Amino acid sequence: MEQLTTTFYAQPLWAQTIIGLALLAFASLALNYVLKHVILRLAAPYLDRKTKTIDKSATWLATAAPLLVISRGIALVPNLPAEVYDLVRNVAQALIVLSVAMAIVKALSYANELYERLPRSRNRPIKGYVQVVKILVLCGAAIILISVLIDQSPLLLLSGLGAITAVLLLVFKDTILSLVASVQLTTNDMLRVGDWITMPSMDADGDVIDISLHTVKVQNFDKTITTIPTHRLVSDAFQNWRGMAESGGRRIKRSIVLDQNTIRFLDDEEVLDLKKFKMLKTYLADKREEIAEWNARELDGEDAPVNARRLTNIGTLRAYMIAYLQWHPRIGDGFTMLVRQMAPGPQGVPIEIYCFTDTTSWGEYENIQGDIFDHLLAIVPEFDLALFQEPTGRDMSAALAR
Repeated sequence: MEQLTTTFYAQPLWAQTIIGLALLAFASLALNYVLKHVILRLAAPYLDRKTKTIDKSATWLATAAPLLVISRGIALVPNLPAEVYDLVRNVAQALIVLSVAMAIVKALSYANELYERLPRSRNRPIKGYVQVVKILVLCGAAIILISVLIDQSPLLLLSGLGAITAVLLLVFKDTILSLVASVQLTTNDMLRVGDWITMPSMDADGDVIDISLHTVKVQNFDKTITTIPTHRLVSDAFQNWRGMAESGGRRIKRSIVLDQNTIRFLDDEEVLDLKKFKMLKTYLADKREEIAEWNARELDGEDAPVNARRLTNIGTLRAYMIAYLQWHPRIGDGFTMLVRQMAPGPQGVPIEIYCFTDTTSWGEYENIQGDIFDHLLAIVPEFDLALFQEPTGRDMSAALAR
C-alpha cells in the first residue's frame, strides 16, 4: 500500500488528477452496476410483477447512490481546481435531488395503482390528489436543486416567493381551478370512471375512462376521445347516466301519432268484435258495465246517443297498449308505466308510451323498444285508426289518380 501511495504521488500533478478522476468514475460505475444489475435483480421476485412503476422508482433511487459517491469523492481527487470541484459537487448533488424526487413521484404513481385495484377506487378516485402531491414534490425539488446549483440556502429562494406570488397564481391558475373541481367532484360523488355522461357543450357523449387533476377523458360511442378540463365539469352542466345504470332499467319514451280524422265512437257490434283480443276482455266487460250504469243513472230514460257515454276506438287502443306493456316480459317491474294521450296538434294526436325495460344494455334496449313499437304500429288498424304522416309522393300520386 505504501509503495502504491509513493508511486501515485511520484506522478506529475496532472496525472494524479486524471488517475483520481478515473478511480472515482470507476467506483461510481461499479456501484451503479452492482445496485441495478445485481441487487435489483435479486429483489425482482419480491417486487410487484403487475406493474413496472415500482421498478422505475427503485431504479431512480439506486441512481442516487453513485451520484452520492461522486459528490463526496470529488474532494479526494488531488490538484483539482476549486471551481471544478464546486461545479462537480453541486451538479452531483443536484442530480441526487432530482433522482430522489423522481423516485418519490414513481412511488406515488405506484401507490395510486395499488389503490385503483381496490373496488372502492371506482367511487373515490385519488389520482387528482396524487398529482397535486407530485407537483408539490417536484416544486420542492426544483427549489432545492436551484439552491444547490447556486450554492445558496433554499430559504433565500423561498424568501423571494412573496414577490412572485401573483405570477405563480397566474401560471398555476388552471391547476388551482382543477384541484378545487377535483375535490368537489370526488366529495359530492359527481363522477366516476366508467360513468356514461353527456356534455353537449364539449361534444362529449360516452364513458369516462380517466379522471386526472387537469382533465377528464371521455370515450365517445364512436370511439373518439373527448378531453374535458376538470373545472368545466363543475362550471358547466353535464348529464350523468349512472342512476339509470344502477336502477337496472332504461326508459322508453316514444309516441305513436294517430290521424285525428279516424277517431270515433264504437258501436255494440264493434265492441263485441274487439273481444277477440284476449288482453281486452276484462277491460271491455268492466268498461261496458260502468258505462251502462252511468247511462241508466244519468240519462233517466233518454235514448239520444249523443247524450250517452260510449267507448271510443282511441280509448280502447290505449287500454290495449297498457295491457300489452303489463304483459310484456321485458318491461321492468317497480318502474313508472304510462300510456298517455298528448295534446292534439297539426301532426295528429300523439299517444306516448312511457315505461322502463328490465335491462340497461344498449343493444337489448333497442331490440325491446323496436319489438314493442313494431307490434303497436301494426295493431293500430285493428281499431279502425290510422297513423299520421306527412303526405308523400305516393300519396299525391294516389290522390291524382282518383
